[in-house]
Amino acid sequence: MNGGVALVAIITPGIVAMLDLQAILPPVVRGLFALALVLTAGPRSAGAAGPDGDLLGAPGSHVVAAGETFVDLARRYDLGFVELRAANPDVDVWAPAAGTKLVLPTAHLLPDAPRQGIVINLAELRLYYFDPAGAVATFPIGIGGEGWETPVGQTRVAGKRERPTWTPPASIRAERPYLPAQIPAGPNNPLGDFALDLGWRGYLIHGTSKPAGVGRRVSHGCIRLYPEDIAWLFPRVPVGTPVTIVDQPVKVGWSGGVLYVEVHPTQAQADSIEAYGMFAPQPAPDLDWRVQRAAGAAANRLDWPLIRRIAEERRGLAERVGATPSAAPDPAAEADRGLPIPYLRND
Repeated sequence: MNGGVALVAIITPGIVAMLDLQAILPPVVRGLFALALVLTAGPRSAGAAGPDGDLLGAPGSHVVAAGETFVDLARRYDLGFVELRAANPDVDVWAPAAGTKLVLPTAHLLPDAPRQGIVINLAELRLYYFDPAGAVATFPIGIGGEGWETPVGQTRVAGKRERPTWTPPASIRAERPYLPAQIPAGPNNPLGDFALDLGWRGYLIHGTSKPAGVGRRVSHGCIRLYPEDIAWLFPRVPVGTPVTIVDQPVKVGWSGGVLYVEVHPTQAQADSIEAYGMFAPQPAPDLDWRVQRAAGAAANRLDWPLIRRIAEERRGLAERVGATPSAAPDPAAEADRGLPIPYLRND
């Protein structure tokens, strides 16, 4: 693990055990033990949200060792490339200085969507799986790039294929006329070893032969996962599982009576981060509404300057933003109370 902090979530119904391996084991044993836990416990960033909580996982950190890159570290911690870069905007992604302490965005607010089946949030390049027992697992994903955007909406898993054959559609063969009519299962198949066919014709959730594309907008519309993540997900998702795809850069939620806000780059900003390491500021038009709806009567006790900073930086980190009321308000009960919305600059 090169001296990093490995946070391993063990999924059981309603239980998550988070182990800080750096704190309790020597380096060599720590790495071997962490690997064993990962292989037996399922997805590395998986966890289970509390029955009344919206926050999944916990923040982590990693101290860079010589020779490491963000591509290496993203896969090690089950993160996406852009996700890790946005959280650490001032660090060289290809040659980070040894000893640099990185923020690992391993805490996630659940998207504002039905908590069943598969939920995909395009803005955060992340998939959530809600299993029937109540546990929640999450994975970084690659999605459609400019001109090939992954659609939003509701569909379902219509079929499952192990070691699938890829038949390039006419649109892709027009771009790449050198492609054969079919690519059989194997190391050169871009679908990887597993594919979930969606109810939308031509769209799949699948593995990949190019793991560096996970956490980026580089596909022709399909959703790709790391090979180890789709291998974990595939046997657990039956045909008919509902799939909801949203595009929510702004997420707000409660955990332990504390309100959190998490703001991600837009899809266009994610492209800019990948290409240039920066992005042009852009307002978050639904920020006021989402924060007000979640906070209810507690809105006047929130740290609004902090909320403004979170919205401007768009680092994708779940951050505490206010006082701790005795209990989180019921959003449905508070929605129509007509409480004033504090002025929030978006420039």
